Amino acid sequence: MLTSLAFVFLGGLLMATIADKIGLPRIIGMLLAGVLLGPYLLNAFEPALLENSADLRKMALIIILLKAGLTLDLSDLKQVGRPAVLMSFLPATIEIIGYLLIAPWLLDISLIDAAVMGAVMAAVSPAVVVPRMIHLIEQKIGTNQKIPQLILAGASCDDIVVIILFTAFLSMAQGGAIHYQDFFNIPISIIAGVGLGVLTGWLLLLFFKWAHAHIGLTEIQKVIIILGISFILVVLENWLANTIAISGLLAVMSMASVIKMRGPIPQSTKLSKQFGNIWIASELLLFVLVGAAVDIRYLSIAGFKAVLTILLALIFRSLGVYLSLLGTKLSAKEKVFCIFAYLPKATVQAAIGAIPLAVGLNTGPLILSVAVIGITITAPLGALLIDRTQHSLLEKN
Repeated sequence: MLTSLAFVFLGGLLMATIADKIGLPRIIGMLLAGVLLGPYLLNAFEPALLENSADLRKMALIIILLKAGLTLDLSDLKQVGRPAVLMSFLPATIEIIGYLLIAPWLLDISLIDAAVMGAVMAAVSPAVVVPRMIHLIEQKIGTNQKIPQLILAGASCDDIVVIILFTAFLSMAQGGAIHYQDFFNIPISIIAGVGLGVLTGWLLLLFFKWAHAHIGLTEIQKVIIILGISFILVVLENWLANTIAISGLLAVMSMASVIKMRGPIPQSTKLSKQFGNIWIASELLLFVLVGAAVDIRYLSIAGFKAVLTILLALIFRSLGVYLSLLGTKLSAKEKVFCIFAYLPKATVQAAIGAIPLAVGLNTGPLILSVAVIGITITAPLGALLIDRTQHSLLEKN
């Protein structure tokens, strides 16, 4: 697997640099490197790497969420309030409604298959959005109106809502009964995840204080401890799945936020810098492997109608973002930026896009092809719009 990892880092870095030199977001180069080196073109990756791809992508996502938590001030979220709650479910819900209206007409599929397709496509990509919002917070761009914090909070909960809806719709498509308790798991998962993260962060701070007085800990040792605890929090989500719904990734970000807010300022600053350095390598791993998960053989199955369906559904999504922001003090330009920030799709679509095909759904190949096209269009488009419009649409404090 070492050879494959060498291809990931060197190939991803090369393509990211080329993309940067020609004025495109680096993520486009990384995704393209994954597609080129992946199993559907050059097939340069060993099976062991591809078999562990999902876990490696989740590890990289954990690192950027830790960085986000160490950048995010929970008191900012209190000021954001209602719009953050609405952004966590309304854009995704309205986008799914868009697929229910558009997909049966354009793609000739049933309503329940359209609901499954919409649930696959409705999640925003935290891997694309989160690092860009962290950059805005660090550069103090848009932070007067708490725009990056608003988008961070909404995007972190958006995936939970969508994945639970996907599970319910897939069960219906297979002829099973819908379990209404699954919908109650949405708020439970969010509240339990935040609560677990806050408790863990508080306990970690107590441990760090004790360790500082008795045994001494270096910053890198603290980083290793936080990483290890984060992995356990994410695994707990699966261990407790039959007992209580918990969002492990939300717990990770909440834990890091508590460390930032309640710990010594120099400590959180140093930790944030350490995780920022680790993210440089993790970003390559994440996006190259997302690119490798894109099965380009399905690009031609649905063709132009799939592209049109995705673009029309994005209009519904944009309406959901706009409705979420009604009544706020954001200007028209700032609302447009929020719409742009909610366009990218990548990680969730790469993770669940193939499940309908794997469980034998007749429309599985079509749903997977729409997921592939969706990643191909929206991840570069969203990244490009965020990067190119942040200075013109947002105010620098």
